[in-house]
Amino acid sequence: MNVRRAQINDIEQIEKLLYQVQKVHSDKRPDLFIPGKKKYTAEELIQIIPNDKRPIFVADENGVVLGYAFCIFQHNGSNSMQTFDTLYIDDLCVDENARGKKIGSAIYNYVVDFAKKSGCYNLTLNVWACNENAQKFYKKCGLKVQKYGMETIL
Repeated sequence: MNVRRAQINDIEQIEKLLYQVQKVHSDKRPDLFIPGKKKYTAEELIQIIPNDKRPIFVADENGVVLGYAFCIFQHNGSNSMQTFDTLYIDDLCVDENARGKKIGSAIYNYVVDFAKKSGCYNLTLNVWACNENAQKFYKKCGLKVQKYGMETIL
């Protein structure tokens, strides 16, 4: 298995994984996520894939995309905060049929190395409170809670 930057010819396989992520979210939070949809359209992926500010990485085994990480570079700083660069993981998925084979860890470790080489101070992501499996995975990777997002449904 090889982790690499996504290419345009990966779009069809990436879309299948986007549907899997959407199902996890829509099953747990149908009040927010629409079943059967996906986060990005093929047209949006065509724009994102070559964008160096929004790199997408895929785990590829003999031409089969087994997982991905969508990333976004963020520049932080204000009057009250230090100035620093972050690599934000917008989405990380491993094909449901390939889980338990350390593919997610390989993708995550690749992204960490990429962020370090890119001069980032930190790597961040958001995970839904209802997604316990993802929380366990990220804790196993060594991530710690940075802040909490909270809601009240009206």
